[in-house]
Formats: sequence, C-alpha cells, structure tokens
Amino acid sequence: MNKELKLAVLIDGDNIPSAHMKEMMEEIAKYGNPTIKRIYGDWTKPILKRWKSILLENALIPVQQYSYTIGKNATDSAMIIDAMDILYSEKVDGFCLVSSDSDFTRLATRLREAGMMVIGIGERKTPEPFIVACDKFIYIEILKSLSKDSESKTAENIIEKKPEVDKITPKVIQLISNTISDVADDDGWAFLGDVGNLLIKKKRDFDPRNYGFPKLTPLIKSLNNYFEIDMRDVEGKRIKHIFVRNRV
Repeated sequence: MNKELKLAVLIDGDNIPSAHMKEMMEEIAKYGNPTIKRIYGDWTKPILKRWKSILLENALIPVQQYSYTIGKNATDSAMIIDAMDILYSEKVDGFCLVSSDSDFTRLATRLREAGMMVIGIGERKTPEPFIVACDKFIYIEILKSLSKDSESKTAENIIEKKPEVDKITPKVIQLISNTISDVADDDGWAFLGDVGNLLIKKKRDFDPRNYGFPKLTPLIKSLNNYFEIDMRDVEGKRIKHIFVRNRV
C-alpha cells in the first residue's frame, strides 16, 4: 500500500469497543497517513467515559452528537455528513470507517464511486453489505488476538491459543484455487502478490490472520496438498518473488 495516502479515520464511538484502539491505529497506518481522526458519539452518556484517555493517546478529536430521538442513531448521520464534507474538501485520498453498523454501507459505496479507497474496521458481527462495500474489511477480533499473542509469532501457536480463528474450509481453498487460475500464466504459475490482491477484491474481508496466519505465504504453505510454491530470485536484487500453482 502507498504509505503517502492521506486517510480520514472516522470512528463510530457508539458502536465500537474502546479496547485495542492502539492496534487499530497501527493497522490503519499500514495503508496510509491518518491526517484526519475523528470519533463520534453522545459524550454526555456515561458509557463513553472509557474513551477519555484513549482520545488523548491516539490524538482523536471527539465530535459531540446528541441523541435527539430515542431509537434514531444521530451519530451515523453526523459521520456521514462529515465524510461528505471531507470528500468535497479534496484533502484526503481515502477513508477508514470504523464501525460494525450496516448504515454505513451506502456511504462506503458513495466514497468509492468518487475514487476514494475505503477501509472498513469492525467486529465479526458486521453485516455483509457493509463489508463488501469497502475495498478491504478488517475484523477487530483479529487485531485483538494478535495483540494478546505478541510474544507468540508462529501461526501454529496462534491457532492453538485462539479457537475463534476461522477454519480453512473447502470453500476457502476453492476461492484460492480459482484466484490462482485467474492470474496464472500458461504454465499455471501466478505471482502471489497478484493472487493476494485479487482475493481481497473477491472477498473484502479475506485476511490470512482470520485463519491464524500472519501472511498469505504461510497460509498457502500449510495447504501444500493443494498448492505448490516457487521462490524465484530477482536479478540484481537480494529478494525473491513468490509464485504459486495449483497441484491439480
């Protein structure tokens, strides 16, 4: 990802747990520079007091939005209005929408129509329409699991200690296999970087960490009955390019 991309980070404080905000901000930094960071909620509510220290630690600007009517989410409206104002200001290249609320589905779609990159972050309960409306969607539970296992670097230990990781089902294997075929050359070999990019386009919440692996390469290696890997030297450089091919 381009580290120079300017991102607007908009957080639904009423809908997102305050824990692990540090990990979320570190994840966002992988995709660009968060130049605008705002969090929305009714700060008169006692439940939002837990955010106080987190706001200072992460330089988040709180935006007050009173709940005028019971049953109506005024926070969503405030976030949507601000997002459109930021879009038209032309000060950013993309948005990170932190929420598990499907009400932001249309906003994500509209921002992408305007050429913005949209990253979604939310809990596993996030409805599918919001997930697929983003360019990429990241589950908070994965960031939470990795932060707790910072001393354990191996995929095996992550799988052993984190029963909530997803199983690699035949459906997932078929998705990977089809994607390899989509970008493979005449000999069946596909550059793993291209495979990873296309996987995210096909399944916005695809992330090797969902299955207990830090990267796509070890995930593919764990499926050696289905895929083979070729490490190729790059002429004049001390790096290797990784290619993958279906075994059948």
